[in-house]
Amino acid sequence: MEKKIIIAIDGFSSCGKSTLAKAMAKALEYVFVDTGAMYRAIALYFLRNNIPFNDTASIEALKAIELRFKYNSASQKSDMYLNGENVEQEIRAMQVSQKVSEVASIPAVRVFAVAQQQAMGIDKGIVMDGRDIGTVVFPNAELKLFVTADPAIRLERRYQELLKTNPSILKEEVSANLQQRDLMDSTRAHSPLRQADDALVLDNTNLDRVQQFELAMQWAMDKIKAS
Repeated sequence: MEKKIIIAIDGFSSCGKSTLAKAMAKALEYVFVDTGAMYRAIALYFLRNNIPFNDTASIEALKAIELRFKYNSASQKSDMYLNGENVEQEIRAMQVSQKVSEVASIPAVRVFAVAQQQAMGIDKGIVMDGRDIGTVVFPNAELKLFVTADPAIRLERRYQELLKTNPSILKEEVSANLQQRDLMDSTRAHSPLRQADDALVLDNTNLDRVQQFELAMQWAMDKIKAS
């Protein structure tokens, strides 16, 4: 039996990290963990309960948060549950997108989330995507990918995605949100987004989903055989 590995996928928002991670996990029969959904659920809880976005308030608020992924047989994917409530749709709304990077930059929030993420990877056989997976969560992951794409391509992908649930969304609004998130993700003091020294760069600007998947799977199989 092939040894299982940890696959860490990092990169900017709207680069297709989660789509790739889900496909790889399915093909390898690994567990997929959407860390972005975890931070979105925390952001949603803070917004609902008017929790100040600071370390002091977060430490207390996090004690009341339970995050779980549960498989949805209808969609054939895992949904995010916040304190027993399925919030998969609500965490994708623009109001959460506008605040998630700010919430994720709070040290206490990252410590809380990273501890849960590391526990999920104890037995390996996991694909996890986010901003600091290869640098902080799993610095010893066998395969680290840093996914990137041209900003204009990222904007169009994100805009088309949001149009499905919000036909009145403006492209300018989406662009401003992406720029804000990029800045906050890259400049935050705690676990900023950066490419791990040993990460393989996957620029999918000119790749479709199949081509991106095939390239990533080739790298994964090479690592699995070498493990």
